[in-house]
Amino acid sequence: MVIISVVIPLLNEEQLVERFLDQLFRELELMGESFEVVCVDDGSIDSTLGKLIEFREKHSELKILSLSRNFGLQSALTAGLDYATGEYVVIMDGDFQDPPRVVPVLFEKIKSAGADIVTAVRESRNEKFIKKLYINLFHRIFDKLTRGQQVAQTGNFCILGKKAHHAMLRFSERNRYLPGIRNFIGFKHEYILYERPDRLEGKARMSLPMLFSLAADAIYSFTKWPVRVCLYIGMLGVLTFSAAIVYTLVSKILGLAPTGWSSMFLAVSFFGSVQLTFLGLIGEYIYRIFKEVQARPLYFVRKIYD
Repeated sequence: MVIISVVIPLLNEEQLVERFLDQLFRELELMGESFEVVCVDDGSIDSTLGKLIEFREKHSELKILSLSRNFGLQSALTAGLDYATGEYVVIMDGDFQDPPRVVPVLFEKIKSAGADIVTAVRESRNEKFIKKLYINLFHRIFDKLTRGQQVAQTGNFCILGKKAHHAMLRFSERNRYLPGIRNFIGFKHEYILYERPDRLEGKARMSLPMLFSLAADAIYSFTKWPVRVCLYIGMLGVLTFSAAIVYTLVSKILGLAPTGWSSMFLAVSFFGSVQLTFLGLIGEYIYRIFKEVQARPLYFVRKIYD
C-alpha cells in the first residue's frame, strides 16, 4: 500500500527536473514510508518528458502522466490528484520553490496533529520585487473579500489526508483555484511556515498575465464582491442622478437653469463608462457560466508511464 503520493506538475523544466527528483527521492527514502511520485508533464516542448522517462528506469516509484497538450497548472494538478493512490497526497511545484526538505515536515505535522490538511505558509519570499508586490496585493484583497476564509501567503504546497483528497476530487468546476477549494472543503486544517526561495534556473512558468487570470478565477469563484461593487456603484449613480434632477427642476423654477454642454457631457461620459464596466463584469460571469455548461474535460492523458 502506498502511504505518500507526491503530485508535481511540470512544464518545460529540463534544467531542473533531474536535480529536483534526486533531492525529493532522497527525502522520501529517508522517511521510511512507501511512496510514489506522480509527475504530470503538462505538454512540455523540451526534453522534460525524456528526462522523466530516464529517471523512471532507475526509480520505479515514479509515475508519469503525459498530457496531450498544455492544459494549465490547475488542470495538471487535478490530473495528478486523480491518479494519486497514497493515503496522504502532497501537492508541490517542481522548480525548487517548494523545497523537497519541507515534505517530511508536512508529513510529521499531519500525523502528529491528527489533521486532514496541512498547508505550507510562505513566511518569506525570495522573488522579484514586482512579482512579490502583485502576489502580496492579491492575498490581501482576497483575504478581505472572503472575510478570512482564505489564508494569505499560501499556494498549492500542502499535504492532504484521504478524506480531504477524496473531497477535492468531487469538484467538477472548470475555472478552478485549488487553494480556494482546499479551504472550502473544511476538515481539520493545520499550517507550517517555510521560506520560499526563488527559482534556481530558468524563467517562471506563471507569467504576470497568467497570475492575473488565476487571481480573477479565485475572486469570481469564491466571492460575490464584484457583483456587490456594481450594485453599490449603481445605487450611487441613481442617487447622483436623482440629485441632479432635483437641482435641474429647482433651477428651472427659479430661472437659474444651467447652461453649457460640459455638465451634460460629463454626466453622459460617467454613466456610459459605468454601464460598459458593468457589461464587462457581466461578460466575465457569462463566460465562466458558458465554460461550465460546455462541461469539457479538464485534460486528456496522452500516455501513462507506470
